Amino acid sequence: MRISVIQKNVSDDKQANLQSVAALVERAVEQDRSDFVILPEMIACITASPVSMRESAEPFPGGEVFEFFSGLAKRLKVNLHIGSAMELDNDQVYNTSLVFGREGELLAKYRKIHRFDAVLADGTELKESAHVEAGKEVVCVDVDGVRVGLAICYDLRFPELFQALCEDGAEVIVVPAAFTFQTGADHWEVLLRARAIEGQCYVAAPCQVGTFDKGKYMTWGHSMIIDPWGQVVAQTSNSETFASASIDRTYQQAIRTRMPMKSHRLLARRFVAG
Repeated sequence: MRISVIQKNVSDDKQANLQSVAALVERAVEQDRSDFVILPEMIACITASPVSMRESAEPFPGGEVFEFFSGLAKRLKVNLHIGSAMELDNDQVYNTSLVFGREGELLAKYRKIHRFDAVLADGTELKESAHVEAGKEVVCVDVDGVRVGLAICYDLRFPELFQALCEDGAEVIVVPAAFTFQTGADHWEVLLRARAIEGQCYVAAPCQVGTFDKGKYMTWGHSMIIDPWGQVVAQTSNSETFASASIDRTYQQAIRTRMPMKSHRLLARRFVAG
């Protein structure tokens, strides 16, 4: 399987975002012959305004965002992970990933479990829980026969989720993100590599890049793909672009055979049993 991660500078203009990201997906499929394309978090709209984010929310399935990316996957005959967008379910809003198959069919939906509530070093307070509900389900999906685990951004800091995905057979874990510049500079790569090493799996992590809200907020970029040994095998430059790598399941199995960590893991089993 050939995976591409898309790096994009999203704004609060949904129409412009959808059209520009579609052009990047088309380029990745044409140039790198991608089987599976993964977009960053909040691909349809990003802003610190809870009101605007709520207004961008749509029902999944249904809604413009759902239909647009389903149609794009079908037109390009590619598996497509939309990163995430705001989902409206009755009166509740979720930060939700959708995975579409080559015929535009919905393969999986994942609602972000861990919401980003933090005060940055410059005093800026971000509180996702004020306007977004928490997901409750751990989700894996088969994409062209490869087992893929789903996570979003802040989930990266919680290894127990990644262990649960690996227990469900994940060979690749995707982590679409909009990491802030401050946290990304210190934590992004080290956390991604740690999760890959712990799970002996590939980690594909597309991240937003650039600024939003008239330059008030900056995202880190540095989208990358990590192999099961923890090595960065593909990484973007600091612009709107994409990076690609192939999944080598033989190599992955060799790592897992030489160091069978799954069979060595004891504490999690004790806690469950006890």
